[in-house]
Amino acid sequence: MLKLENVSYLVSEKDNDKDILKNINLDFLKGKIYVITGPNGSGKSTLVKLIMGILSPTEGKIVFNDKDITNLKINERAGLGIAYAFQQPVTFKGLKVKDLLNIASNKENDFNTLCDYLSKVGLCAKGYINRPLDDKLSGGELKRIELAMVLARNALVNIFDEPEAGIDLWSFENLTKVFKELKSTTIIVSHQTKILEIADTVILLKEGKVEKIGSNSEVKPLLHLEMCGKLRGENG
Repeated sequence: MLKLENVSYLVSEKDNDKDILKNINLDFLKGKIYVITGPNGSGKSTLVKLIMGILSPTEGKIVFNDKDITNLKINERAGLGIAYAFQQPVTFKGLKVKDLLNIASNKENDFNTLCDYLSKVGLCAKGYINRPLDDKLSGGELKRIELAMVLARNALVNIFDEPEAGIDLWSFENLTKVFKELKSTTIIVSHQTKILEIADTVILLKEGKVEKIGSNSEVKPLLHLEMCGKLRGENG
């Protein structure tokens, strides 16, 4: 469904080029949940931004449903069915919550449908559908509204960059239920245990390369070794 072929991304720093990602080859299958994890600076967020088109690869190709999307813009990828939830939710001044959900689903939703979207992310529709999307909403509220927007979008591929950020008062159990209900190819950047546990496949990145692809039980020992190395002061 979604394939990355020899994808690399580098940035120029002063007189040197720095590799952020190197020769990434990945296959994301329909309807599966993938969690991308790894230490800070390993290239996790860069990888999903390349998939969405926020960044462009230096080398390689990205293919979606047999179509080369490497040079497509964000809105063009969205039109094909790829959705992205930012680490820090974006605000839309002048819009109400119901407006955002209607735009996401591309239709006018009745109250019961809006209630269904919002209740799944732990919000009461009566208190939120007419709320403006402004700075009076907390970061956690904005994050949940963004998740509701993803549900309304009903995309073929849903990408989440550290979705647990800002929802500490809402249980991870409810968050994982949202992911399971999506029925899409779901790609999540996270290091949280409860999110790793729901993955069909865990992708471990290290220093811009794929270190390991496997189940949570297969990748977890490597994560433990990484943490132990840091505590011992290894790797700088």
